[in-house]
Amino acid sequence: MSDLAVRELPLFPLPDVVLFPQEVLPLHIFEPRYRMMLRTVMEEDRRFGVVRWDPQHQRMADVGCCAEILHCQTQDDDRSNIVTLGQQRFRVLDIVRDAPFRVAMVSWIEDDTDTSHDELSRLTSEVTQALRDVVTLTGKLIGKPAPLPSDLPDLPRELSFWIGAHLGGPVADHQQALLEITDTGERLRQEFDLLDQTRRQLAARTVLKDTFPGIGEGEPNN
Repeated sequence: MSDLAVRELPLFPLPDVVLFPQEVLPLHIFEPRYRMMLRTVMEEDRRFGVVRWDPQHQRMADVGCCAEILHCQTQDDDRSNIVTLGQQRFRVLDIVRDAPFRVAMVSWIEDDTDTSHDELSRLTSEVTQALRDVVTLTGKLIGKPAPLPSDLPDLPRELSFWIGAHLGGPVADHQQALLEITDTGERLRQEFDLLDQTRRQLAARTVLKDTFPGIGEGEPNN
């Protein structure tokens, strides 16, 4: 990643998709303008920006995540399947041009937290436990245990990004807001609140299922 604070970056708006740092995102490139974008970035530094597009309000988010192309397979019809990895977050400062594909001037975003090391450690522990409880309770409700991955991040910032990227339900509705937060502690606090709310709901449904077998079966709709 360039050390320059500001740079031009091709953008790939995706409906309701939020990419987080260190997350893998496979994409199928088929539109002519994005085929052209792909050829351009492959000749340069293999990076472009993924930005959430809101179909309902027809607008693009101001904050996205840079994606680095790890693998590219182009077919005979010039369509391509690519695998990307989320890198640094950015803020869109200005749209430089819209055609043939959108290019923006962006500035990189880093977390700058005032939260103490001890507080971050406490938050990380609490969020991890809430996450484990949600996964355990969900597995019990659907009758199919789903253990957490063995490589679950244990560093506060990386854990907060992992949770933002992987959890569905109420967390998915807050993905863009979580991506935009620049305070690791604040991101973890919001994720704990979301996880704790989900945990309470799942615990109540588990009690109901145990009390009245047959009720509450199936994947929880939280």
